[in-house]
Amino acid sequence: NCGNGKPWDRSYDDLVSFVKEFGHARIPLKFPPNPSLGMWVSTQRQSYKKYLKGDTSSNMTENRIQLLNKVDFEWVLKGKLEFSF
Repeated sequence: NCGNGKPWDRSYDDLVSFVKEFGHARIPLKFPPNPSLGMWVSTQRQSYKKYLKGDTSSNMTENRIQLLNKVDFEWVLKGKLEFSF
C-alpha cells in the first residue's frame, strides 16, 4: 500500500485489490463496482504507448511500469476482454 494519498497510488491500490480478488489485472473499461478503475487502466496503456515513443506528454515512469508489471498488468490486451460477475 503506497498510502501517500496521490491519485495514481490510490488507483494502483485499487488495481492491486482487484488482482487479489479476481486473480488477474484485466479490468474492463466498464467495471460497475469501480468505474474510474477501468478508465484509469485504459489511461495507463495510452501513457505507456506514448512513453515508448519518447512522447514527453506521457506521465508514465519507469517506477510505475515496474509496479504495474508486479501485478502482471497487460500492456496490450490480447483478444476480447470478457468479464462476468
